[in-house]
Amino acid sequence: MEQTPNDEISLKELIDKAKEWFNYLLSQWKIIVIAGIIGAVLGLAYSFSKKPIYTASLSFALEDEKSGGGLGGALGLASSFGFDLGGGGGSIFTGSNLNELFKSRSMVEQTLLTPVTYQGKSISLAEMYIQEQEWRKNWENKPQFANIQFPAEANRKNFTRVHDSIMGVMYDNISKTGLSVGQKDKKIAIITIDVNSTNELFAKYFTEALVKNVSDFYVDTKSKKARQNMAILQRQTDSVRGALNGAITGVAVANDNTFMLNPALNVRRTPSARRQVDVQANTAILTELVKQSELAKVTLRKETPLIQVIDQPILPLKKEKFGKAKGIVLGGILAGFLTVLFLIVRRIFKSLA
Repeated sequence: MEQTPNDEISLKELIDKAKEWFNYLLSQWKIIVIAGIIGAVLGLAYSFSKKPIYTASLSFALEDEKSGGGLGGALGLASSFGFDLGGGGGSIFTGSNLNELFKSRSMVEQTLLTPVTYQGKSISLAEMYIQEQEWRKNWENKPQFANIQFPAEANRKNFTRVHDSIMGVMYDNISKTGLSVGQKDKKIAIITIDVNSTNELFAKYFTEALVKNVSDFYVDTKSKKARQNMAILQRQTDSVRGALNGAITGVAVANDNTFMLNPALNVRRTPSARRQVDVQANTAILTELVKQSELAKVTLRKETPLIQVIDQPILPLKKEKFGKAKGIVLGGILAGFLTVLFLIVRRIFKSLA
């Protein structure tokens, strides 16, 4: 009867195989040690060349009132007269939407064009970033980049394709690795912004400028409708007040023309009576418009959100440096591991040859 070959490896054979590999690697200890030393030296050199990373953190709370209560009733009364004062509008910049606004390209690029004082000169944050990355050294042999400048508060519409490409690279670098926005706890309505950079001042300036730009944009957008309605009411109020003043003057003129008038000629008192009607009508309209204007001012204050900064980045910033001991240990371990792996693969190929 033919026996089936047993392909299973016994525990004893497995232990013997492990000893064989151990003895082989032990015989190559000099190569492994030398590789580890070389890796440790390279890790130490890397720790010297690696710039420290500075982190600027800023946290703020957002107070955004909602319509309701007595003011909600007042807004309902105003709407019955045909006035839309902007109350009750939805909030598009809440939660994750607000976080994404901080990371949007328009906000980041607008922040990069913010003027700052650096080394005694007023430059944009974009120029400060270019200097830190030492890009201009690489642009010396590239004519299309030779005269590229990013002045502070420049008009974005005047940028060329080259400007756009450079701004795109800066945006990608900052948004993917240098900028994080979020809430540390979902139960707490406090948003924290962290900006990482190898330049301590850039991290601080960029964080503060980004929050200011987003805050201004957010407040302008949220209160835009209420401001427009208040401006319309103000123009209407001024127009009616002018008409009322004209009617009052007309009454006085008409009364002067009919002074000591013969009672038999009362028909000549008609212009004065008409002017009196205009005065009464314009007075009633102006009174209502003044009420609506005051209510619009209350609505504008309500629709204007409050962004309260809690913690600002303060120098010196938190610094994360690749330590020398860490470089030596990691470099040695990585080099030793790769050497062991190379020796194992080489022996396997030799055994198969």
